[in-house]
Amino acid sequence: MVQLGQTINPETHLKVKKLAIYLDQNPIPGMVEYVPAFTTIAVYYDPLKTSYKKICSILELIVSRSEDLTDPKPRTVEIPVCYAEEFGPDLEFVAKYNGLTPDQVIDIHSSNEYLMYMIGFAPGFPYLGGISKHIATPRRKFPRLSIPAGSVGIAGSQTGVYPISTPGGWQIIGRTPLDLFRPNENPPCLLQVGDLVKFRPICREEYDAWKENAQ
Repeated sequence: MVQLGQTINPETHLKVKKLAIYLDQNPIPGMVEYVPAFTTIAVYYDPLKTSYKKICSILELIVSRSEDLTDPKPRTVEIPVCYAEEFGPDLEFVAKYNGLTPDQVIDIHSSNEYLMYMIGFAPGFPYLGGISKHIATPRRKFPRLSIPAGSVGIAGSQTGVYPISTPGGWQIIGRTPLDLFRPNENPPCLLQVGDLVKFRPICREEYDAWKENAQ
């Protein structure tokens, strides 16, 4: 496990992203895969091909030269979201919790640009930072047993999208017609670590048309 910072912020994320790009372009002998997170990168290796001591030594050298690593240019991805009542069962709660109207929550949520820090919890689930403090809302006290794929939620100071149907406790405020997890494609995840994400409000008719065209 390579620790690149103690705080979740864009500066630490940049270090994580730069190391991830380097490992992509220059795989360490014996490395099986790596998994970036908020402040760390977990490196998995084959003990028959290398040793813990050797791989740690290589990683320490790479990190010590981090200033020379490639500075990644972020990709901006737009995610259409329908904030209709049937897709956002917690929109009213988020609004009341923050002393806002539902329309104000939608305006704030869709006007921000979010940094994708990591994938976790479920295949393709993006943890997006940069949410306005005016709509930050705690998780639900009691998680739902099933949340539909495409549901857009808020949990604390993060927002995210459920790529598959799964139990979950985030406050659901809308739904996207996009498939964020496509296991038969390469890469299987629509969003990648380091992406900048914008949410664009759409009406129910646009949502239905999008889903129909995708079939």
